Amino acid sequence: MHIIIPARYTSTRLPGKPLLDIAGKTLIHRVYDCARTADPERIIIATDDARIEQAARDFGAEVCMTSADHESGTDRIAEVITSLSLADDTVVVNLQGDEPMVPGAMIRKVVDTLANHDAAVMATACHRVSNEDEYRDVDVVKVVVNHEGYALYFSRSPIPWGPHQEGRGLARHHIGLYAYYAGFVREFSQWSPCPMEQTERLEQLRVLWHGKKIAVCEVEEAPGYGVDTAVDLARVRQYFI
Repeated sequence: MHIIIPARYTSTRLPGKPLLDIAGKTLIHRVYDCARTADPERIIIATDDARIEQAARDFGAEVCMTSADHESGTDRIAEVITSLSLADDTVVVNLQGDEPMVPGAMIRKVVDTLANHDAAVMATACHRVSNEDEYRDVDVVKVVVNHEGYALYFSRSPIPWGPHQEGRGLARHHIGLYAYYAGFVREFSQWSPCPMEQTERLEQLRVLWHGKKIAVCEVEEAPGYGVDTAVDLARVRQYFI
């Protein structure tokens, strides 16, 4: 298992966030520490920014510099896979560079889910939606899964929809943690963004658009706060103090 952490300096809501301090370590360092708890063969930080590169090398991380023009984190990972000449059957985990609270056990569970679903090219995770606000929040991505554990659709809308809370009881909150085979990521990067992906702003819909399968495991709890806003940053700082 290789864990690749995409990290961009540019962010509309929180510029330079990979280098922001969280109780004595940068955000990207905290994410790297999460990756280490999964005991991977290799951890690589993928970035297009020299400041992030230097910060990562300072705490001993391997870094792969990439183009600034990628449409998604998976496209950035595809460049790393090509640069490092990874074999097609190498399992690659996409751990997003703003998720400093993902436990290693969750990473391993997603990897095991990929291995246990022969038809899947990719695996991810979800957990139960806990309240009405979460169900309706467009920043909370929902996923619907079939009886074999494969994703049917992802959306920012409240799905599956139903009156009197039935929909919310069935809804699952998608966790943006992915495992896939290197060969598939190369294939993915050759596809243009699909209409659903562009409408929902969800790159995993490109996989379903092309008829490929995504296996989904359910976990008991969310991994903790990601860092998208100043409010998120304050919450994460408080956790690590």
